[in-house]
Amino acid sequence: MKKLHAPKAHKVNRSVGGNIAMFLFLAIVGVFMAFPLVYIINNAFKPLDEFFKMPPHIFVQHPTLDNFQTLGTLMSDSWVPFSRYVFNTVFITVVGVVGHVIIASAAAYPLAKHKFPGSKLLFNMVVLSLMFSYNVTAVPNYMIISKLGINNTYAAVILPAFAFGLGLFIMKQFMEQIPDAILESARLDGASEYRIFWEIVMPNVKPAWLTLGLLQFQFMWNTTGSGFLRNEELKPLNYALNQIVQGGVARAGASGAVGLIMISVPIILFLLVEKDVIATMSTSGMKD
Repeated sequence: MKKLHAPKAHKVNRSVGGNIAMFLFLAIVGVFMAFPLVYIINNAFKPLDEFFKMPPHIFVQHPTLDNFQTLGTLMSDSWVPFSRYVFNTVFITVVGVVGHVIIASAAAYPLAKHKFPGSKLLFNMVVLSLMFSYNVTAVPNYMIISKLGINNTYAAVILPAFAFGLGLFIMKQFMEQIPDAILESARLDGASEYRIFWEIVMPNVKPAWLTLGLLQFQFMWNTTGSGFLRNEELKPLNYALNQIVQGGVARAGASGAVGLIMISVPIILFLLVEKDVIATMSTSGMKD
């Protein structure tokens, strides 16, 4: 009787030269990816004369905080309080992110776990919408907002964010990984669909809505509200800061400070949730 042997695991052969080449390649790519961030940070602390040196210097030679003092002076001269711009941005961003995550998740759940007529067509329409950039849909969005009578309000900026198609796509793909057996067991125990959604589905797709929240936060934080918001009291911080630095070369230092302020908040948020996102994204999902 022939004896069966378990197949040997395939061993990956890696040469020292190959490892060194891979390390150098990744290091070069990492430098190129980090270059914009390093450049923005250094620009925020450059004195005005270093902005126009030839050849230009990437790293600041004589760091100064004058750029932030100049920006503070310019903001204090605005007839709308600086705190108002901050409130507008925080309100629009928080409501837009939370609302989008909830709506995208609620819409993705029946598409992922319930079969009904037209479900594939609806999902295909969502995927098709991802092919069009924001500039293509700007005019239809403006017409819809105007017809609804919510132009020049917070809702004009927040409501379009709820319909971000990528969010529904991401949530549906993650929800499909949840075994149907778990959901059926919950239904047999008498759990309603709402309870299944909030207590089983949402905790298991945490990497999806964390990632989605980060993407949406970046988009909402950087919005200017142009085209929808006309009253100065409603405009977000990004619009106000961009208007301030439009004063020519004399405000180059203030412009550098603005760049650092606008990227610092998304970076801090990412660092706060980085551990959860990377830890959960490293898994391949639940399987039957």
